[in-house]
Amino acid sequence: MNPTATADTQLLFIHPEHPLYPEELELRFRVLREPLGLPRSAVKFPFEAQSLHLVARQGGAVVGCVLFNPEEAHGGRLFQMAVAPSLQGQGLGARLVIALEAELVRRGFTHVHLHARAPVAPFYERLGYSVYGEPFTEVNIPHLHMRKALASSILAAQKE
Repeated sequence: MNPTATADTQLLFIHPEHPLYPEELELRFRVLREPLGLPRSAVKFPFEAQSLHLVARQGGAVVGCVLFNPEEAHGGRLFQMAVAPSLQGQGLGARLVIALEAELVRRGFTHVHLHARAPVAPFYERLGYSVYGEPFTEVNIPHLHMRKALASSILAAQKE
């Protein structure tokens, strides 16, 4: 992990009315949709306003994000994880997920699931997520269902 990639990076929760939201959408488009040839309109979800949006800001620009959509009282789906290509592999993605999980635990959530693009499943496995169910295709690429029980992982970390 490159300490400069995360040391001067600020993490903050925003909402769709926040001034940084358009930058979040742009990052999500550039990293997650544009490389697949999908239109800019494919970046927004109908449940944006109900979701938690965590962004990483560095040098005034949004360089990372991860979202969480509560789907029931104690769980929901992590989605739209994106880090600027120049910062990938330096620990920022893990920092975003860990910070989001801590906030979810604080809010009473106990489990989270996600749809991981097959090549990035090892990233989530290193963070304690496990694969379940059958592989599937989403946005024309292979994906895996992954999940994590938050309460047990937080308790285990506190015992170390």
